[in-house]
Amino acid sequence: MEPVTTTDVLRDLALSRGTLDRAGNERRDEGLLGRLLADPATFVHELRGELLETASGDGGTTRLAVRAPLASDADRLVIDLGRDPAGHAHLVVVADPMEPDSADWSDGSDDAWVGLRESGERLGDEDAGIFTTALALANWHARNTHCPRCGAPTEVVHAGWVRRCTADGSEHYPRTDPAVIMSVIDPDDRLLLGRAPHWPEGRFSVLAGFVEPGESFEAAVAREVREEVGVVVDDARYLGNQPWPFPASVMVGFTARTSDPTLVLDPVEMAEARWVSRDEYRAALRADEIRTPSGISIAKRLIEHWLGHPVEDVGGRTF
Repeated sequence: MEPVTTTDVLRDLALSRGTLDRAGNERRDEGLLGRLLADPATFVHELRGELLETASGDGGTTRLAVRAPLASDADRLVIDLGRDPAGHAHLVVVADPMEPDSADWSDGSDDAWVGLRESGERLGDEDAGIFTTALALANWHARNTHCPRCGAPTEVVHAGWVRRCTADGSEHYPRTDPAVIMSVIDPDDRLLLGRAPHWPEGRFSVLAGFVEPGESFEAAVAREVREEVGVVVDDARYLGNQPWPFPASVMVGFTARTSDPTLVLDPVEMAEARWVSRDEYRAALRADEIRTPSGISIAKRLIEHWLGHPVEDVGGRTF
């Protein structure tokens, strides 16, 4: 018997598991970072480009490596991430990117410098949240060195969570761009998969797009599907969300249905699209005709929600 698609909310999404107390009220204390950098008990995470250092944990797990503050940290961008249940303060220090040919560069193994895409699924709840927040804030700082109102340089205040214009005093806060991502199902319970023009052959995922001003999430689901593949959907139902700091999004997951599976592709948005049954999807994975999204993506979880079991049960490659 085929698994039945439900509308239960997705649980334990890889990047939605943060547990730190962000202690937002403490950020207004101008002396906070100075005191934390002077405290050897403070946990420092050094971000190099998009990489953090990992180490082997108990029972074969992976954890983020931490160190005590260094005197040189005061000369770098420092952000207060909050406190863990034991009361330890966690800071991220943004350092120079690592060269790709460095001996410390890793393909995703433990005890090395890795990216969030490679390590996010293996990290515990606290560390997954730390990495996601650190990367999102570092990306925001890198793009907001000057005031959008007058063009003057901005300075970092509120423990790394605000940038203030040095000319007009306006304050600018980290932004997150909401995007919808959706599994579209036809009357025969088939799933719609698409391939963007810049993706290689065989790389397929569910559809997604950014929410426009004045638009609800459900309206964005309907618009994006209609624009990209010409399909009209209804009954859009929320399934879950997670931050996606590549560079600054939150992905809001839905499932939606259509009564007419006729496809009319926008060639600018979509190179290829297809409807697949569960058996066809499994067969395509086994034959290496398609690749499934990576483990930290909500796209993978949306596909598994429809499929009825993890894609690892079938085999095949991810991207």
